Amino acid sequence: MAKKALSDVYDKLRRTIKEFPVAPGLYFMKDSKGTVLYIGKAKNLRSRVASYFQPSADIESSRGPRIAEMLAKVDTVDFIETKNEVDAVLQEARLIKDVRPPYNADLTDDKTFPYLEITTRDQFPGVYITRKPKNKSRLFGPFANVGDLRGALVVLQKIFKFRTCRLEISASDDKRRFFRPCILYSIKQCTAPCADRISKADYKKTINDLIKFLNSKRTMVLRQLQKQMDQASAVRDYEKAAMYRDRIRLIENLDKRGSVSDDVQPEVFAVEPTDALMKLQQILQSANPVRVIEGFDIAHIAGSETVGSLVRFIDGRPFKAGYRRYKIKTVKGVDDYACLKEVLLRRYYHAAAGEELWPDLVLIDGGIGQLHAAEDAFKELNVKTLLLVSIAKREEIIYIAGSPDKSGLKLPATNPAKKLLQYVRDEAHRFAQHYHHILRRKKIIGEN
Repeated sequence: MAKKALSDVYDKLRRTIKEFPVAPGLYFMKDSKGTVLYIGKAKNLRSRVASYFQPSADIESSRGPRIAEMLAKVDTVDFIETKNEVDAVLQEARLIKDVRPPYNADLTDDKTFPYLEITTRDQFPGVYITRKPKNKSRLFGPFANVGDLRGALVVLQKIFKFRTCRLEISASDDKRRFFRPCILYSIKQCTAPCADRISKADYKKTINDLIKFLNSKRTMVLRQLQKQMDQASAVRDYEKAAMYRDRIRLIENLDKRGSVSDDVQPEVFAVEPTDALMKLQQILQSANPVRVIEGFDIAHIAGSETVGSLVRFIDGRPFKAGYRRYKIKTVKGVDDYACLKEVLLRRYYHAAAGEELWPDLVLIDGGIGQLHAAEDAFKELNVKTLLLVSIAKREEIIYIAGSPDKSGLKLPATNPAKKLLQYVRDEAHRFAQHYHHILRRKKIIGEN
């Protein structure tokens, strides 16, 4: 871009940025085609974004040649305001993984945020920090700062005395009373259910109190810590006062977390693919291995801003570079079947023409109606041999195109093939909903 033209663009951007809020959020650098080049987070959107376009700024020296190269392509900048900085951190990570902007070097891999996990299905639940939570555990998070979470866990254990070991403990094991507890019992940081020093009922009450504490404002505990800090300070025991101050900060930082549902990290809940893919091949009676799966979903609110999503899995794991979004162009009003048909026709037009490879399996989020809509799309494309499946949410019934059994297939909840199909379906739904919410809040990301 010529220097004068670039200067004119920067002047325009500086005028735009003056209207940005002085608040935390995400900003989006876009080229003249509306393609997102870079996603960043900021404590102060106006100040942060303005710093890129200061006339005196030496971007190449301060931020590197790649950012300087990117800024030469920027035509517009947009933003999303967030509730707080933690929300910005979590949304940035998710959006970068989904959108994969070319100038974001970080967060495009499978890096995940940690959770606080309470294994409530165990007789004596443990409390852990994990990036790979178990099924049916009680989860809090994800947390943006694992260091603060570790510190908070130590403080919480001093208060509630729960176990953090990985021992298998059964209430019916009479030999527990001969077991020697670890040092955490001696220093009064654990009630030692491993050594039968607490009843199952009393330990369960402790865990319930912890869960209530994590769900509450934590006022009582914070007030007590504040009182202890003031008392230590009054007698000039500044070391102890500092300890209580740090504990207060760690407890307050427990609020710096996302929501398990709103800030879902699908890569955290992945199933083990090998067995699942073999079982899936058997169920579908496929002569060839099922390696590439593409899943589809439609999202809208009362017919407004209808979008479709495509997610691609290779060998049972998400392949983010293959994800696509489709803003519906030809359908008016609420008609999920017609929207699904449009998306499938657009996605597989080139494959039907022999210009692209087909996936091994196409999965539709929905029931028998959505499956028939997909079949209509493939008939129009003149495609006859294709593995096509749908899975409904409530009953979790699997419908297979061409199967003589029109009632669908019900598999046990533990079946690995079913879990994999649910994972693909849920990821397609999440991706569609995510894009849909972005469109409703602000038209930021270009669609296919």
